[in-house]
Amino acid sequence: MALILNIDTAMAKAGICLALEGKAMAIAESVAQKEHASWLHPAIEQMMHDTGYHLRDLQAVAVTSGPGSYTGLRVGMAAAKGFCYALNIPLITEDTLRVMAFAAREQLPDAGLLCPMIDARRMEVFTAVYQNDLTTLLPSTAMVIDENSFALYLEQQKVSFFGDGSDKCKPIITGPHAVFCQVNYHAGYLGKLSFLRYLHQEFTGLAYSEPAYTKEFYTHTRK
Repeated sequence: MALILNIDTAMAKAGICLALEGKAMAIAESVAQKEHASWLHPAIEQMMHDTGYHLRDLQAVAVTSGPGSYTGLRVGMAAAKGFCYALNIPLITEDTLRVMAFAAREQLPDAGLLCPMIDARRMEVFTAVYQNDLTTLLPSTAMVIDENSFALYLEQQKVSFFGDGSDKCKPIITGPHAVFCQVNYHAGYLGKLSFLRYLHQEFTGLAYSEPAYTKEFYTHTRK
């Protein structure tokens, strides 16, 4: 039985999930971005206590590797690597935008192409484009949005935009195929994807694992 601790501190809302065979046993969240570092370890300790499990019961630890907040990514990756080193268990990393797309796919069955967006100040976002089966059409990138952004995709079919960077793009990205949606995103979706990677033994080497910053100094605070 694969018991996996899932850590997501990539964005303004941090989340953890303890998942057994991909099913969430418990989820905890914090919306205080500046407190992710101080919140994370006590929250994990409390979650393990509440569920009756111990850290030694874990088969793997999963973490969102980016893009996202520079500080948040470092917090999550450091914690995940620390647990894996101490417990001698594998590390699983997952693209933040891919987890968001997976959540959207489960909530929006007629979404067309999936375009998650993370706010990266001014008119820039971290974004990617996925097909419904999560095949990558546009890899994770930092993009300054203008009226021509995603034009190639919008000419052909419906594109669903979502995430905390999508609201500011709504007045700019227009057309009959552009749809802006609300998606309830939480660490439980990371729990489902990490279990699939565990089954396929898609692990990340601890010595070489680093956050995928995409751009170096994103803090989620606009100037």
